[in-house]
Amino acid sequence: MRLIADTEGMMSMLKGIFASVMLFTMSLFCFAEDNPERVPLSEGKSQANTAASLSFAKKPASILETSDILAYYGHPLSARMGILGRLPIDEVYRQLSVEAENYRALSDDRDIKKAFYIIFGTVQPEGKINRIDKIVLEAVTGKDVLLQWIDYAAERDMIVFLDHQIGRYDPVESLKEMLPYLKYPNVHLALDPEWRTTTPNKNIGRVTADEINRAQAVMEQYLVSNNLPGERLLVLHQFKPWMIDETKIDAATGQPITVDTESFSHVRLVHCADGWGNPAQKRGTYALNAASGPKIPVKGFKLFYKHGNQYDEPLLSPADVYALNPRPRVIMYQ
Repeated sequence: MRLIADTEGMMSMLKGIFASVMLFTMSLFCFAEDNPERVPLSEGKSQANTAASLSFAKKPASILETSDILAYYGHPLSARMGILGRLPIDEVYRQLSVEAENYRALSDDRDIKKAFYIIFGTVQPEGKINRIDKIVLEAVTGKDVLLQWIDYAAERDMIVFLDHQIGRYDPVESLKEMLPYLKYPNVHLALDPEWRTTTPNKNIGRVTADEINRAQAVMEQYLVSNNLPGERLLVLHQFKPWMIDETKIDAATGQPITVDTESFSHVRLVHCADGWGNPAQKRGTYALNAASGPKIPVKGFKLFYKHGNQYDEPLLSPADVYALNPRPRVIMYQ
């Protein structure tokens, strides 16, 4: 009788424990179902990656919510590729600051965020690429030239764009070369389809919408996996209709693959109207991009100071730029 009584008591205790565990499990399940910001734990995901994902449950604030961006473009080691290589860095900053005040006077209640727009990968004959961080390894300060510009910008609350010209290589792989620089919170990225070619200065290149979408996915995953802060911009240049190709058909749906502007919470695309010319040509390119190009809401606009034989004549004023429809949020001068 003693053994039977003990067994019955033990069974009663086990039933109580089982009920408690089930109640606790059901509570967790209900929380997961009801919590819209949950990040499910998938098989094989490390605890560190889960923590990183949880910290990115909410979409970060965008720099474009309160600011327009004004950038000076070029290669710090080349005078012909833009204003960044024609002047010492302090003078570049001084002239950029003057230009920023011209825009600030017209920007209503929006701030003007200053930026350096640096050509990271420069296309060469046969589509080969020279990377800026591979050309100059040491400089006066002991840092490579690219880090000098990134640090200089950070000290002045500026941002930096790194722009890859792609050449004969895959756009996604080209983007991956720049990802390590996202560890600097002021760095954003760009791809230039014009130079996705083996015959630069002869044929204008292109990228597909599918390639752009895969590049966004890779960039977003890198930000999340490394728990890197803030929304980052990815700029795409275009001045000919075929430069961003949305004609590829999705085998699963039978529909054309278009540029995805909805699925990525930490990467924001900017669609920049490139190309030099007179005011009518500039306005025409911008209108064509907006009307028949990929449906990317955030627009950019590039202007060319008088230098060499490729420049805007006459140069549109800040008032002219802000009169474009839709109004550009990222403006750059080469």
